[in-house]
Amino acid sequence: MHAQRPSADDAVVKKARAIHERVIALDTHNDIEPANFTTARNYTQRLDTQVNLPKMIEGGLDASFFIVYVGQPSLTTTPDALTPAGYARAYRAAIEKFDAIHRLTEQLAPDRIQLALTSADVRRINASGKKVALIGIENGYPIGEDIRRVQEFYNRGGRYLSLAHNGNNQLSDSNTGEREGYKWGNGISPLGKEVLAEMNRVGLMVDVSHPSKGSMMQAAALSKAPIIASHSAARALCNVSRNMDDEQLRALAKTGGVIQVVAYPTYLKTPKPDVPERAALLAALRTEFGLPTAATGASAATDLAAALRTLSPERRAEYDRRLKSIDVSYPPDRTTVADLVNHIDYVVKLIGIDHVGISSDFDGGGGITGWNDASETFNVTLELVKHGYSESQIAQLWSGNLLRVMDKVQAVAKELQGQKK
Repeated sequence: MHAQRPSADDAVVKKARAIHERVIALDTHNDIEPANFTTARNYTQRLDTQVNLPKMIEGGLDASFFIVYVGQPSLTTTPDALTPAGYARAYRAAIEKFDAIHRLTEQLAPDRIQLALTSADVRRINASGKKVALIGIENGYPIGEDIRRVQEFYNRGGRYLSLAHNGNNQLSDSNTGEREGYKWGNGISPLGKEVLAEMNRVGLMVDVSHPSKGSMMQAAALSKAPIIASHSAARALCNVSRNMDDEQLRALAKTGGVIQVVAYPTYLKTPKPDVPERAALLAALRTEFGLPTAATGASAATDLAAALRTLSPERRAEYDRRLKSIDVSYPPDRTTVADLVNHIDYVVKLIGIDHVGISSDFDGGGGITGWNDASETFNVTLELVKHGYSESQIAQLWSGNLLRVMDKVQAVAKELQGQKK
């Protein structure tokens, strides 16, 4: 009896696993909730969150940008949102998230995860066998009108910041302006330009994922350092306002920056409509569990993800079980890891591999078949190997490009700080 020879697929998996173990897999966008950073409930446990330490270890996700995100209320429902009172509320919410991340790395699990402030920190912490935490700031809204908060947020560990999120604010117009109109003529406000200059001075990477196209193009022209898109994809392949068109991608590359292609299902491909029977069953299930019933669209997915996090573990397990039964009867139009890498392929061919990275937007609506939480991170490396990327290229995509930009941004800051005022 002859021994069975390993298949070609086995060889590819073996090759990918070896590469995955050697590279630093860094995800630039993972949302958090402070309630998951307490002594009773935290990331040392295998929570129902898409990211936590057990899942990072299982999937070989080495480094994560945890996100200080503060949503911007509608002026219709919260008329004082863009006033000192609104900014004060946003600032408090931001500090709560900064404190939560520091609590994880300094009190709850300092022996398992540490905060990195530089690329050298990332490499040192990874070499020590610990996981790496970094901090990104999603939405400049909490800055209010106090430019000193740029330096404060940097001192608290922030290493990138987006001027806006969903909704025009005091600093910049948002991608949502395409349907809602713009406050600053599809661009950056005078205060926002001052904030951007201060970000260059202190060493905060400028993130252009959520601002409008006009704002992004202005940021590319104004920034003295490379810019990043922390979680976006290619608009040529999926025409949504959160993605970047070819003109934007070329402008980003011209700064020396990087786009972190995101595993957000509706940014990677336009989903086919659910069959009526599936749509009705999903609506009934969500109503029963007190969840938003809107079935499609990026904002709907984000709202659903947030609502799911409010369910108890038992309720969430029951919801997932019921959803799985619907999926068996009426299989959904899934977005897969192959779709993610197709976007990576497109951007690499357009602007070069030096300007492309990877992100998930986990716990903020991200997650696709094959990479639905941190425990499945290896599957991205496997798909990259299947698409013909070499180990050195995969190392660039997973972290090398982003860390290079981080170094350059901090070098520019040092130069600016050394200049006479």
